[in-house]
Amino acid sequence: MKTPAVPEPGPRPRARRRTVPTALLAAAVVGTLGSAPAAPADATRPAACPGRLAQKADCYTGRDANGAYYTMAVPKHWNGSLVVHAHGGPDFSYDESTTTEDLERWAVMVDEGYAWAGSSYRRGGYGVRMAAADTDNVRRLFVGRFGRPDHTYLHGQSWGGNVAAKVTETYGDKRGVYDGVLLTNGFLAGGSRGYDTRLDLRTVYQYYCRNLPRPTEPRYPLWQGLPADSPMTPEEVHGRLQECTGIDSDPADRTAKQQRNLEDILAVTRIPEQSLATHMQYAAFLVRDIVANRLDGRNPFGNRGVRYDGSHDDKALNAGVERFSPDPGARRDLSYDSDLTGRIALPVLTLHAIDDPQVFVEHEAAYRATVQAAGRSENLVQTFTRESDHSALSDAEYANSLAALDTWTRTGRKPTPSSIARSCSTFDTTHGGGCFYDQAYRPGPFATRVRPRPGGLHWPAMSAAQEAAWSRLEGVGIAP
Repeated sequence: MKTPAVPEPGPRPRARRRTVPTALLAAAVVGTLGSAPAAPADATRPAACPGRLAQKADCYTGRDANGAYYTMAVPKHWNGSLVVHAHGGPDFSYDESTTTEDLERWAVMVDEGYAWAGSSYRRGGYGVRMAAADTDNVRRLFVGRFGRPDHTYLHGQSWGGNVAAKVTETYGDKRGVYDGVLLTNGFLAGGSRGYDTRLDLRTVYQYYCRNLPRPTEPRYPLWQGLPADSPMTPEEVHGRLQECTGIDSDPADRTAKQQRNLEDILAVTRIPEQSLATHMQYAAFLVRDIVANRLDGRNPFGNRGVRYDGSHDDKALNAGVERFSPDPGARRDLSYDSDLTGRIALPVLTLHAIDDPQVFVEHEAAYRATVQAAGRSENLVQTFTRESDHSALSDAEYANSLAALDTWTRTGRKPTPSSIARSCSTFDTTHGGGCFYDQAYRPGPFATRVRPRPGGLHWPAMSAAQEAAWSRLEGVGIAP
């Protein structure tokens, strides 16, 4: 997910201190997670381009009628095509700097000659269809200002992969609107399954640590993440994680109890140590946002029937961990908002780090199975790299992926993981970063990494009346 303040995982010395994601700081204040006030549509206005693009492109910013900030860039030597970007997260608040920072981060696409447009989304917090509507709206604004591009490509990163995939299914079947889709380290299992790891973390953590809440504090069901009115800050949640596991300490400085707690939590949840602190923040604050602010306090999550293993005492863990069942309506609503049907009418290329510590590579297996079930496998190519980062892969790989997608779209010749891997060296010469493709890799089934829940509900199974009611909210989703 988009947590730029978190030290990126990778082959580097272990830090003594892990920082709390600043993207989550707004969640500490009750009332900051609601909708941004609607703003009148401002004219797109010229702005300074960030960083290395200052002399290479003309940049523009604005704010749309729903209050979403946006940034656009048109290269001095424009190739005539556009990349529409869907960012990750979700963060809990946005401002005018959000999309400019995104542009700087993905400047390699402008370097390659593509125009670029990205929306902040109209508000912070969860809502895939809302974010998808705002993403498509920035495309419309670009067309209104600069005309229809020769080709338009979607790029979704992390949770933005979920958003871009939803844009693909919601708006991508209209002829000539989008031509292809690039999903990088995408959160592609959807909300009804994708957050089960964090719910497992929340419950397993409490079983071992018993400090969120403490025995002296009011109890609440753990599927809330935190109570809607909790005054706890991200720093306080992180402090309790440190108290229980010694996550910030060198192993030699941890108590035996802290080390055992840490080992058990990591083994049972299958979360890498380097990203445990980030997952814990989302398990508390993002889950609270989904439940309290988007689903009116209803619970979409459950863990009955799940057997946890890998600990020093699995029998005691399974007997003692808190159990709960989802509200079917809440689960249906979350599924409709975020789950994917696989009915893709466009070329879709994915790129995922095999050792991504935040959005596990098995999300790609979930997406592949969904696309196969929809009979659309001819529109999907998946590639994998031997990297261990989440938020930033190699610039060469991004440029290479976009070029492969562009060629596929223009010629109709579907690439293969091998052909994509072979073409990367050319882009490495220009952009650097290296090429780390593993052409033979295929992720295991999603259930090998994230424990499945029995009897899940997904929106395609909704009744005709329910689907008709939801269609009136198309493009907005849960609690806009």
